Amino acid sequence: MLKNIPAILSPELLKTLMEMGHGDEIVIADGNFPAASYAQRLVRCDGHGVPELLDAILTLFPLDAYVPYPAALMELVKGDTVPTPVIWGEYKRIIEKHEPVNNKIEHMERFAFYDRAKEAYAIVATGESAIYANVILKKGVVI
Repeated sequence: MLKNIPAILSPELLKTLMEMGHGDEIVIADGNFPAASYAQRLVRCDGHGVPELLDAILTLFPLDAYVPYPAALMELVKGDTVPTPVIWGEYKRIIEKHEPVNNKIEHMERFAFYDRAKEAYAIVATGESAIYANVILKKGVVI
């Protein structure tokens, strides 16, 4: 056991976060995302939702201060009649809690998001049931 490490972060996920360098990206994917098909490194967190993992990860993980948008979401597909996902507001609050200044969130077209996810250092597969609940984080530096 270690002190001050959120219990939701598995040894595998902690190792992945430690291996990442400045500018590397990690995807926290909802349960519908094709994580296994796209991942260079896949971390399974199936029993957890994205908000609690996002909060725990950002406890340890600095966002990149040298880019306009250190976080990204998949925007709604044109013509999709679902309302704006409530979970996006949760993400905004969580990111602002950990990064009061460097907290802008980009909204990306679905296939552009998929292409970016393929290049990510790792994808975390969750059990999140909300749709459009995927988020990409770009790692910054610890100062």
